[in-house]
Amino acid sequence: MVESTLIKGGLVVTGDSQGRVIPGGFVRIEGNRISEVGRGIPRLKSDTTIDASKNVIIPGLITAHTHLYGILLRGATLGIEPPTDFAQVLQRVWWPLDEVMSVEDARSSSLAASADMLRNGSTFFADTYSGPNSIDGVLDAISDAARNVGIRSMLSFEITERNSPQEAERGLQENVRFAQRCFKEKGLSSAMMSLHASFTVSDELITRAVTRASGLEIPVTIHTSEGLVDVYHNLEKHGERTVERLDRLGVLRRRTVLAHCVHVTAPEIEIMARQGVGVAHNPMSNMLNAVGTSPVPGMLARRIPVGLGNDGWIYDPFENMRCAFTVHRLAAWNPSVMTAEQVFRMATIDGARCYGLDRELGSIEAGKMADIVLLGVSRVPTPLDAGSVIGHLVNTFGGRDVERVIVDGRTVVDHGRLSLISDDEVAGRCQRTAQDLWSRLSKRITRKQ
Repeated sequence: MVESTLIKGGLVVTGDSQGRVIPGGFVRIEGNRISEVGRGIPRLKSDTTIDASKNVIIPGLITAHTHLYGILLRGATLGIEPPTDFAQVLQRVWWPLDEVMSVEDARSSSLAASADMLRNGSTFFADTYSGPNSIDGVLDAISDAARNVGIRSMLSFEITERNSPQEAERGLQENVRFAQRCFKEKGLSSAMMSLHASFTVSDELITRAVTRASGLEIPVTIHTSEGLVDVYHNLEKHGERTVERLDRLGVLRRRTVLAHCVHVTAPEIEIMARQGVGVAHNPMSNMLNAVGTSPVPGMLARRIPVGLGNDGWIYDPFENMRCAFTVHRLAAWNPSVMTAEQVFRMATIDGARCYGLDRELGSIEAGKMADIVLLGVSRVPTPLDAGSVIGHLVNTFGGRDVERVIVDGRTVVDHGRLSLISDDEVAGRCQRTAQDLWSRLSKRITRKQ
């Protein structure tokens, strides 16, 4: 018999198309799906009741773009000459890290990053992994770790010809193999096809990858004009801007997600809108790497779905929401250019829309997957009601306020701690992995200098 759970008495932020907020509302779950949302008394009784009278109830937050293995660099002192542009960030930090990563490193990073995101209210992430010496079977390791924590994921290996065509082919095949596994299992993990960026892949490879993704009916993602190196490469080698080239090659379509899009022009945005692509916006990472500010307000004006990612840096989605809320105001010198409602949609339903998952995730509605977050309200210093709650979600709440997280109808975080695995076990494993990785990375950097 299907188990049922009633979450009652909370301030329910549905995130639906009407933007409904229900004071003293309830959410009823049957199995792994939401069966009823409303106010008052539900039609049917439930096996378990959760008192949410001191909670705000929101949809599970969507992380539209991440690199889980980035967690292994936290606090690292690499002994490198500080990079002065984005190309040097790749050459001095990320590409050396890619080369020393192992499958077990990837597993540990997935465990720790999944736990961090889940405790902070993210219930779904889309990840791209890169590692030329850890390709075969690595998506299984990442998926298994994420599942052990209890988070929903969409995974891919980042295809690149940076080192060799053979490496690119192995990466493509890893994506295909993993997609076929996901089709059979139908679990918390799903697959997509990932290309690094257009300046490290040929026209022929892009076309083959997109064709395979189309045959498998999985999304495609690619880093797009994150730095000027991508723009200059396409102008010099192909005589067109990045989005123009991707459009010519048939990449742009529904369920194609362009990550970053910092240096895209108004005509490129028009192409993106016409083709129905989504954008994964990573404002904190863009600031960290000093690449610029993505013209997101222009994308929203053209009704392009924009999701919010962390790019493997800060896994608290509330911090990323606040950054998106403020950085565009600064860039435009206009305090009305970005609203709290727009930012909350980026972190929920619009992030789901990017990947074609908006009928399953991103809002609290009957029939959708039961991915739900309960926030404690004890730190809110001013009135909290239907009119103020969205403003509080962007300006007041943080990952520290997450009390309970439900994924697929099951509680996976309770009172801020993981339910399926020990927090201490996750942290200990990641610390041991990072210590060993830093040693290998230091030796690799020393050899190259």
